[in-house]
Amino acid sequence: MFANRSKRLFPLKRLQKYCFFFRYANFFLYICFFFRNFAPDFAMEPICAISTAYGTGGIAVIRVSGEGSLSIVDTLFVGRSPLCEAKANSVRYGQIVRDGEVLDDVLCSVFRAPHSFTGEETVEIACHGSLYIQQTLLQWLIDAGCRAAEPGEFTRRAFLNGKMDLTQAEAVADLIAAQSKAEKDLALSQLRGSVSNELAGLRERLLHFTSLIELELDFADHEELEFADRTELTNLSVEIEHKLQALMDSFRTGNAIRNGIPVAIVGAPNVGKSTLLNALLGEQRAIVSDIQGTTRDTIEDTLIIDGILFRLIDTAGMRDTDDTLENMGIERSRKAIERAQIVVHVRDNDDLRFKIEDFNFSGIIIKVLNKADLLKSEGVKELTNEGILISAKNNDIEPLKQELVRIARASMQTSAVMLSNARHYEAVSRAHDAIVRVQQGLKDGLSGELLSMDLQDCLNALGEVTGQITNAEVLANIFSKFCIGK
Repeated sequence: MFANRSKRLFPLKRLQKYCFFFRYANFFLYICFFFRNFAPDFAMEPICAISTAYGTGGIAVIRVSGEGSLSIVDTLFVGRSPLCEAKANSVRYGQIVRDGEVLDDVLCSVFRAPHSFTGEETVEIACHGSLYIQQTLLQWLIDAGCRAAEPGEFTRRAFLNGKMDLTQAEAVADLIAAQSKAEKDLALSQLRGSVSNELAGLRERLLHFTSLIELELDFADHEELEFADRTELTNLSVEIEHKLQALMDSFRTGNAIRNGIPVAIVGAPNVGKSTLLNALLGEQRAIVSDIQGTTRDTIEDTLIIDGILFRLIDTAGMRDTDDTLENMGIERSRKAIERAQIVVHVRDNDDLRFKIEDFNFSGIIIKVLNKADLLKSEGVKELTNEGILISAKNNDIEPLKQELVRIARASMQTSAVMLSNARHYEAVSRAHDAIVRVQQGLKDGLSGELLSMDLQDCLNALGEVTGQITNAEVLANIFSKFCIGK
């Protein structure tokens, strides 16, 4: 257990005693911090909101959550028996009635605390999707004692009641906003705790060493005492640094899945870049002309292929020109190449005017030979070894789409756990910097007090990701971006 066996051993019973008091002292401080920051959010007053999308539909769901939710809905619900008598996780059929006026036939799903989404007593009322019925029922619930829910308030209560951590809460919003299968899968993975579990394991191991170093500080008068094995801590810091770096590296892919993998379509003028963009999108998004320099700005649009979201960027033709406006477009094309993950380099048979190799691009390049209809008629099929053969004009682009999907899926499999949230990336980056300082401090033989500060910085940064350490302002900012009703 000790780094230097020649040091005087500390009696085990006394060590266990002080570890016990240290743990519970920290636990007490954490509880004080928690209630100081979040006490106002524990108002268990019932809230209500429409949880389905706005508009007319077959069915709409109004959610009510908080202390006394069943009693409030019972003032409007008429069925075989009151909802207060219903079993947990059961559904009751009845009518919504006030002052003798029947509003609608409904189904009420009953959830009792703590076994509900929010961890509170909850009722979900399924009514017909008439806007009038939805708004009237919402108003009747407010008149009966509910408060209109704020954006994300149901999920916020789920977080505060320990039903999920902050990364999982944010994954709820990402899941709702998912536009593609890949984005849905990533959000679902995070909702199931992929990021949380990874960081929790690292944090728990760091907390063990931090506790031992803190014990050393409690016995500063006995400099010969050393509880934390420095060699073991060095090995752990190296392991954690590598894992945090891998998480940071995964952000590029995770962010691309969330917002669309950026694909720049580049090449010389008149090789068919805009025609290719239109063929991929299935619409006339870009102007096509035989006149060189027609595209003078980047054009962006999104496309889903096999459940993967791509963000396509059509660029101006790359050439030397004296046209000021065209040069501005070419400069924007260069910037588009820099921020792309995939570059589709479009050429025709004898085009050598533009070489992507001349650019400092570290991503993946797909070489494409366009105008296959002309190439085949000239009997030059051997040119296929120069790149993927397509005909954008004739919509013969399936080989290119398959290659885009292959590359995207290969990049997604590089990491089992991926970051896709900028807040997570920023906090993990700070944790990485802190653990690097710990490594350097161990090499330099710094005191336990200085090591403890850097270890605590790392712990705090990791805690910010999952919400173990946060404040009301951060929470308000996160949940304000949710839709009302979730």
